[in-house]
Amino acid sequence: MKTNTLPNTEEIRSHVRERYGAIAEQAGEDCGCAPTCCAPAATATKKPASPAAAPQSCCSTAAGGESYGEKLGYSADELNAAPAGSELGLGCGNPLAIASIKPGETVLDLGSGAGFDCFLAARQLAGTGRVIGVDMTPAMITKARANAAKGGYPNVEFRLGEIEALPVADASVDLILSNCVINLSPEKERVFREAFRVLKPGGRLALADIVATQPVPLTLRGKLDAIGACVGGAALVDDLRAMLTQAGFAKVEIALKEASRELIRQWTDDATAGDFVVSALITAHKA
Repeated sequence: MKTNTLPNTEEIRSHVRERYGAIAEQAGEDCGCAPTCCAPAATATKKPASPAAAPQSCCSTAAGGESYGEKLGYSADELNAAPAGSELGLGCGNPLAIASIKPGETVLDLGSGAGFDCFLAARQLAGTGRVIGVDMTPAMITKARANAAKGGYPNVEFRLGEIEALPVADASVDLILSNCVINLSPEKERVFREAFRVLKPGGRLALADIVATQPVPLTLRGKLDAIGACVGGAALVDDLRAMLTQAGFAKVEIALKEASRELIRQWTDDATAGDFVVSALITAHKA
């Protein structure tokens, strides 16, 4: 009998697609949150979790007075600005805070979900440029397109595809955003090579993601639920920096958010997860 076997690429991709497809289908229209957002993957099934067992969602208010979205770095104004149903509480930071979006730019969101960050980017563009969201989950694309139509965003489009093989032309994008998605990919090197390919010279990355500050134990790396919960697949900070550099990026900066460890402890059934991984804001540039 094989032991300590890590899931293969297709097992991970299939699990992630199923998990986030279920979340998209369960998400409500009032604030957008599914009962499973940021929950252990055991609840992320077609059967809704018990509300009493659900974690704090993006729309609920914590004892300290902050919603989940505010804890990630979004302002109340940003949370209220996007269409209802677009914020699913699946992020781990606010990539818009480090994006410095300029009028007329083309912005690409990797793993765009129901479209929340795309709509905030479009708001900053103020009718100029365009925003492209790419997601591999059909249910998310359907939800995002409905949100775009509902909110009136003619310069935002959503494409079904994998971030390891982007349905985007070479050198056509000024800025790439992503929020808590690249950690889910079993082929991160391919993601960064694709990101470099589609960026124009002078283009940049602005990412919020989960990174490992020490080796993630096999008990988490080998568990699909932990990978789907944005913990088991996190890359070490130094490895992530090396991947970005090898893909061609320069000026790589990775800022760790130590306060996020307490939130991360709630994401899996292993409360030690926050000892190994942390949210980070990551920037890099294409010369």
